[in-house]
Amino acid sequence: MSTTRRNFLKTGAAITAMPFIHALPAAAGAGDTLVAVTAQTINSLDLHRTGTNRASYAVAINCYDRLVTFGTKEAPGGGLSYDYATLEPELAESWTISDDGMTITFTLKEASFQDGSPVTAEDVKWSFDRAVTVGGFPTVQMKAGGLERPEQFEAVDAKTFVVKLDRPSKLSLPDLAVPVPFIINATLAKANATADDPWAMEYLHKNTIGSGAYKVTRWDPGQQVVYERNEAWVGGPVPSYARVIMREVPSAATQRALVERGDVQVAFDIPDKDAAELAEKLTVYSTPVENCIHALCLNTNFEPFQDANVRKAIAAIVPYEAIFKAAAYGRGAPLWGGSAEITDTAWPRKSPYDTDLATAQEFMAASAYPDGFETTLSISTDLASWMEPAALLIQEAVAKIGITVQLDKIPGANWRTAALVEKRLPMHLENFGGWLNTPDYYFFWAYQKDHLFNSSNYFNEEVEQLTNETLHMAMDDPEYAPKIKRMFEIAFEDLPRIPLYQPALNVAVNGASGYEFWFHRQLDIRSLSPASA
Repeated sequence: MSTTRRNFLKTGAAITAMPFIHALPAAAGAGDTLVAVTAQTINSLDLHRTGTNRASYAVAINCYDRLVTFGTKEAPGGGLSYDYATLEPELAESWTISDDGMTITFTLKEASFQDGSPVTAEDVKWSFDRAVTVGGFPTVQMKAGGLERPEQFEAVDAKTFVVKLDRPSKLSLPDLAVPVPFIINATLAKANATADDPWAMEYLHKNTIGSGAYKVTRWDPGQQVVYERNEAWVGGPVPSYARVIMREVPSAATQRALVERGDVQVAFDIPDKDAAELAEKLTVYSTPVENCIHALCLNTNFEPFQDANVRKAIAAIVPYEAIFKAAAYGRGAPLWGGSAEITDTAWPRKSPYDTDLATAQEFMAASAYPDGFETTLSISTDLASWMEPAALLIQEAVAKIGITVQLDKIPGANWRTAALVEKRLPMHLENFGGWLNTPDYYFFWAYQKDHLFNSSNYFNEEVEQLTNETLHMAMDDPEYAPKIKRMFEIAFEDLPRIPLYQPALNVAVNGASGYEFWFHRQLDIRSLSPASA
């Protein structure tokens, strides 16, 4: 144990912040063990479970295989990033697409699950059947790629799996590389299923039974997840680290102290302020999150926000520049003050709104609430580093047009249910990023009725139609760009979501290398290695 480590363990405040530290093995931080910290809370080991939060996606990524994965490229600002334009084999050895684009045939690698049993096409079919049947986010995500019914999937023989599409789609293959369509040991899952739980949701909630690079050997909810390497992994190069300990450390100050001192090798998803300051001492990767927007959402289930003039008044009073400085520390990209004329399909893009008190007052005077109203503005404690300063500035700004706001702080573990599943928050901050990097895919999730990230309960019949028409359309189709531009026009006119800025994902490393940014905004531990390696 290093002197730094011994001194850290003597610090009472640090022990209070992480009472589980004594449970960690003495080898933590050794050459074969990576220790990482994050403020995010994992609430399940099963991505398909209703209410599973974003932090839990990391389990699906690191412990399970998908048929395909994305390639790797250099990231803006340094480091590595996934490459949306390149698809590579993971569990599949190869695949072919029929001439009409309707049938994709996969040949599987020789692979085994964690218990040593072989991975077969029957496991793939059961896993896909599960994903399209359980409902909620997983099922809608599969639908985005045209994968909707068990009848579309066939295990021809042990190593041949076929997907039959209703129509060709540019999203089908990329959708198989996102975290959701992960391959489960079907025999073991069915052995732990019941009549009331045919998909073994309770068993997979607490157990990983995949063929991926790692398996979870310990999960202390709210404290840590311990991963151990699968030496037989064939989905990619066997990872450098035999063990990875992911600690949940809510305090940004504690995270920063740990990575600065070298007690941990990775501090994941750190606040922009810390990223800016740590970059002077350590390696910090700040990667703009593709297809992602930090937004102020106005829930149209609540009467004041059904008024278009109220929504426009709020868009005109939001202090964008101040939020970008206070919440983002200038990291990421501004999304306000753009041209009203839409000439391309770039997304995210700047909205035509900017901070203008006089304009905001005119919109409020023309609304059904000229004297204002009272409401709540909700934020997640897990995302307080940007949400809280943004909320305080918005609270102060909207008071100038008569809107009295009470801040509502919701624990991170409950945020997804309140904001996205139940959609019960009148006014709230939100940070959706689309996994498949096209604007129509963003609209599919954030603007279509009842879809998970449409936390504003927005509905516009034309947007529904345009999204459905463009989602599977080739981007070089001559009808694609005009339809996308029309979607943008409506979104900026209706304003269920007011864009604030495009965020960056910040990761500080001290003693590790090989970090790769991913669209899902979770730590892929498979590529990491000691800095000296």
